[in-house]
This record gives sequence, C-alpha cells and structure tokens, in this order.
Amino acid sequence: MLIVKVIKPLVSTNRIPDFEHKHLQVVQDGSTKKVAVDAVGAKPGDWVICVSSSAAREAAGSKSYPSDLTIVGIIDHWEPDPPKSPATPSAPTTPSTPAPPSAPPGNSSGGQSA
Repeated sequence: MLIVKVIKPLVSTNRIPDFEHKHLQVVQDGSTKKVAVDAVGAKPGDWVICVSSSAAREAAGSKSYPSDLTIVGIIDHWEPDPPKSPATPSAPTTPSTPAPPSAPPGNSSGGQSA
C-alpha cells in the first residue's frame, strides 16, 4: 500500500469499455505523479491509501479491470514527514590565537611626567 496525495482529477472521454465510469485522479507519490482509479470518491488535497498490482484491479471492481493503482481509502488525519534538507557542513573551527601581551603599566618611552 502507498500513502499519496490527490492532486487533481483526470478527465478522459475516450476510454476502453472496461473502464466504465470510474473516476481517475492524478496523485503524487514523492516527486512522481501517477494516475489512480478512484474507488472511494477522493477530492484534491486528500491524503489517500492506494493499492497496486492485482489488488488494484480487484479493488477497482474486477480482476480483469485495467488498473495498476487504485485509491481504496481516504486518510482522516495525516501529517507527512517534513522534507529532509541536505546537511550543511559547518565551517571548520580554528582555535583563536591569544592576544599579544600588553606592555607593563607605568613604562613609557618619554621621561617623567610633571
């Protein structure tokens, strides 16, 4: 099973007879868009559960149905993991160099002050 997001409906007026009147949806799986048969009435923006392979054909109505991805459930609440950002290497740290010692107090190059 897959968890995907419904993007928009896909309208196809010319279809083979086995497609009957099933709705099709464009779904997004990561960065890939796919077409799924909608067996549950999902809307754009819904997170849904999909099945593939022979389970998709049977969920769509028949093992002879020409589907390899079928929406079988609408998820009520889902918070997807945030996208992973590439790790940015931190700048190498260099040890700080100590400040040069200051001159002792009271020594100046002139004479005495008045």
